[in-house]
Amino acid sequence: MPPSTPKVDRSWRDYALLLALACCWSSTYPLTKIGLASIPPITFISARSLIAAAFLLVILYARGLRLPTDAKAWKLFGQQQTINSTLPFLMITWAQQYVPASSTVVLASTTPIFAFLITWGITRHEPATLLKLVGAVLGLAGTAVVIGLDALGGLSSDIFAEIVILLATLSFACATIFGLRLTEYDPMVVAAGSLVFGGLVLLPASLIIDHPWTLRPTAEALAATLAMGIVSSALGLMLFYMCLSRLGTLTTNSQGYLRIPIGVGLSVLLLGESVPANLALGLVLVMAGVAAMTIPGDRYGKWIDRLRGGPKGRGV
Repeated sequence: MPPSTPKVDRSWRDYALLLALACCWSSTYPLTKIGLASIPPITFISARSLIAAAFLLVILYARGLRLPTDAKAWKLFGQQQTINSTLPFLMITWAQQYVPASSTVVLASTTPIFAFLITWGITRHEPATLLKLVGAVLGLAGTAVVIGLDALGGLSSDIFAEIVILLATLSFACATIFGLRLTEYDPMVVAAGSLVFGGLVLLPASLIIDHPWTLRPTAEALAATLAMGIVSSALGLMLFYMCLSRLGTLTTNSQGYLRIPIGVGLSVLLLGESVPANLALGLVLVMAGVAAMTIPGDRYGKWIDRLRGGPKGRGV
């Protein structure tokens, strides 16, 4: 069972980290689409991991930090990277050959619900309240509205591929929960160690299967790989472990809903896609779901007291 989430006072800075994490990981969708146009999936994932690792290692060196050398640390890094990145990314990339992108986004947005169910039914390492369940449901409803409710009609087109995507999101949820085992390490150390492991594990498969020396990637694909390595992987993973230690698993998972409207905006800017007319309603539902999952329950009582003119509301 993972350790309990450290109890810290949350501030607006903590939620700014959550928003920054959502922005970093939102760039995954358009950058992957650009990169995969001329770079095979295994090589793309390995390259972005190694680029991210190199970027973080330089920063670690400048800060006077070093990666641990003990087997225990690298075992944790390997386990975490496998369930948080390497395995689920490969699964989703394969499944997207058969499942429409809109359906994939709907399915992949279920990570917070899986995290809630695992927390409530198994680990119980932090309160899994009814309010957080409501937030998870609202966020999923908002995601469906943003993507388009008609996307749900295609979920039965290839049941096996859809199950693979759901298993990948379950893996993401488990990674968020069991990532608490790594809170004793500096977030940048965890991110760098995990990325080194992930990149090196996939490198032999890339060399054997894709023969990367024969590839002719476009300048756009190379730029997307570089940006994804630094922004999505390096900065994203570092923020992920910072959020885990400060906000807990359920709150950290709620950024998955924020990624939807941000990802739509980035797709418009980078890929020229059109803005769906139902974006505004979906965004409202998404933000309501995130608020329900992130704002402590006692805050709502205080706000209600103030609105009713209670003692705390008349203390001016």
